[in-house]
Amino acid sequence: MDSPVFLQEIAESGIATLTLARPDKHNAFNAKLIADLTDALCDLDQNERVRAVVLAAEGRSFSAGADLNWMRAMADYSEEENLADARRLAELMRRLDGFSKPTVALVQGAAFGGGVGLVACCDIALASETAIFCLSEVRLGLIPAVISPYVVGAMGPRMARRYFMTAERFGALEALACGLVHEVVPERLLVQRGNEILKALLAGGPNALKEAKALIARVALQLPDDVLIEDTARRIARIRGGDEAREGMGAFFDKRKPDWVDE
Repeated sequence: MDSPVFLQEIAESGIATLTLARPDKHNAFNAKLIADLTDALCDLDQNERVRAVVLAAEGRSFSAGADLNWMRAMADYSEEENLADARRLAELMRRLDGFSKPTVALVQGAAFGGGVGLVACCDIALASETAIFCLSEVRLGLIPAVISPYVVGAMGPRMARRYFMTAERFGALEALACGLVHEVVPERLLVQRGNEILKALLAGGPNALKEAKALIARVALQLPDDVLIEDTARRIARIRGGDEAREGMGAFFDKRKPDWVDE
């Protein structure tokens, strides 16, 4: 059986592109898509060649959420089976959100339910002007439970109160206004703008980018108490003493590019 997740060959630059490849099903989630995407993320996170990951999708939709046939089958699951299934989706979201290298989502068409979760878990999200978003779970008597930490983190609790409960569809500009996506561009320019963002990312030190992500996870929503202040001081002290920082500072003062930037 062909995988619903396609990994393009890792580029010489270190960019890996994961493409959701169920266009006939609007890239809807099923058990195999969840498993294959989780496995791909695990493999890429451990691959030292990989500098950043792009999450894209084939066809008219980014992801329409859960596959209807999969949802119909889940209705007959026991609570234990539903719990195991939910844990697998939760693990996918955790893996994507905690991926140690930069991640960029390129969103076209519909991003519903779990598709919104994928967007929220990526570090940078670009949407086409025609992208449509929806957290539609309550219309089915469900809730967006396992994606909620990431979606609320992206759009904030105030906007989540509205869209979790109304299940309204909202466009790319609304997604931009509430922080779910970072930029809105014409669909024909989506890949081009993504490449520009990736070029900016590749200008940063590979280890520094990982450490910056870990720093954000540590300080987010934390008050600057003595423990946090000491933690951040120790982080920068450790980074300053590393080879990458020495190369970066040396390149700056020598007026040259650091060795991680292709000439």
